[in-house]
Amino acid sequence: MYRNTGPSKRQKELAREEKKREKAEKKEQRQKDKEGRVVDDGVDPDIAGIVPGPQPLAIDELAPLPVPSRGK
Repeated sequence: MYRNTGPSKRQKELAREEKKREKAEKKEQRQKDKEGRVVDDGVDPDIAGIVPGPQPLAIDELAPLPVPSRGK
């Protein structure tokens, strides 16, 4: 039996092509961005800009400890 799935199938094909085109554009943009990055030799980009040394206290460390109450 023959089914006419033309319009819905065509819409799916067009959507698939559009998504493929968008992905290709994003990939090309990522490659351009990657080429434009300046990489310092000997510096790990994951830890670049981190300052070693003592770290500031957390907020909960600054609050006074509760005093236990003595109940009878």
